[in-house]
Amino acid sequence: MKIRVESTHGELNFKGTNDRGQSLQFSGSKESVSPMEAVLMAAAACSSIDVEIFLNKMRQPFDRIEVDVQGDRVDAVPAVFSDIHLHYTIYGDVKPEKAKKAVEMSMEKYCSVSIMLQEAVKMTHSHEIINS
Repeated sequence: MKIRVESTHGELNFKGTNDRGQSLQFSGSKESVSPMEAVLMAAAACSSIDVEIFLNKMRQPFDRIEVDVQGDRVDAVPAVFSDIHLHYTIYGDVKPEKAKKAVEMSMEKYCSVSIMLQEAVKMTHSHEIINS
């Protein structure tokens, strides 16, 4: 895996591009996503992909998954995360035990981003099902 990050327009703005040419814009001046926000987004996206795969394999009908992430940072330099909480909202006719299993499997075994973060951050999660 290779990524290139390069300065773009304005102060503290950067574009990250993968080897397939896809890119994300980052900013240290709040003009776009900050690198620390991207870490939270990456954890939620990685885990959401797992949860979707698991629910499909379990034949659980759902419309969509939303994840709200709360990241708390220490009051020091560097301002690393001390705690990250992911709350999954699964919309559909999903059995509660299946939703719980899908989220737990992702967070505890399969999501590379979350598992990597667990080495340094207290990671927690919760979920709810909204029948649609």
